[in-house]
Amino acid sequence: MEIETATNDSYARYGAVRAKLFPLGDSAVAVQFGETIELETHERVRQLADYLERHPFEGMVEYVPAFLSVTVYYEPFALLAAHGGMDDSRANADPFGLAARLLAGILAKLGDAEKRPARIVDIPVCYGGDLGPDLAEVAAQHGLTEQDVIDIHASADYLVYMLGFAPGFAYLGGLPARIATPRRTTPRLSIPAGTVGIAGDQTGVYPIVTPGGWQLIGKTPLPLFLPEAMPPTLLRAGDLVRFRPISRAEFDRLEVERT
Repeated sequence: MEIETATNDSYARYGAVRAKLFPLGDSAVAVQFGETIELETHERVRQLADYLERHPFEGMVEYVPAFLSVTVYYEPFALLAAHGGMDDSRANADPFGLAARLLAGILAKLGDAEKRPARIVDIPVCYGGDLGPDLAEVAAQHGLTEQDVIDIHASADYLVYMLGFAPGFAYLGGLPARIATPRRTTPRLSIPAGTVGIAGDQTGVYPIVTPGGWQLIGKTPLPLFLPEAMPPTLLRAGDLVRFRPISRAEFDRLEVERT
């Protein structure tokens, strides 16, 4: 049975999956599952990414999961050679159409998204002081004490929706609305690795030294970017993160142990 692919702004149903497929440049297909960041959409993203990790089709180069979508990159000539043939009709060959049909077939086989047990990652954080220079400002914006902000921030479970921006940088959903805070009007040119920040309704940890405009409220001694490991990041999409407040003395001890 031929599966009709959706393009541009239209969604289509592939078995139990609703998605739209559209080209991204001349060698990629974006598979989008929704318009808003929510758990169901995240589960679909993880489901397709997991399938492609286990069963990459010939001609596929890589896949990149995001909040709402998975972008699948392919090598056009390898894709045509493996799945479309390289005969005299190749002048009319359509690598995107072929990749989209392959992905549509995969989507139709996925079935209902299953919620898998999440890996829980505990991240110790020393809040405030020189390690969290914006903690007082965040507290003032919400009429809270600094300890209130610490307690609220450390009370939630945060879902890793995706990694991006910098190696190992995880976008965490689940920040309590009481401490959601806009980015700084003037970004900093250099933020130390391990610094914990807030931007809007998200929180995250800078894994490497980088510029950034998030409100900085603390720092962890744990490394998040692990270039010698596989995978080279502490956090992965689908993890649940819990922040644990620690004293400056414990932070310094863990820093020494790490080195």
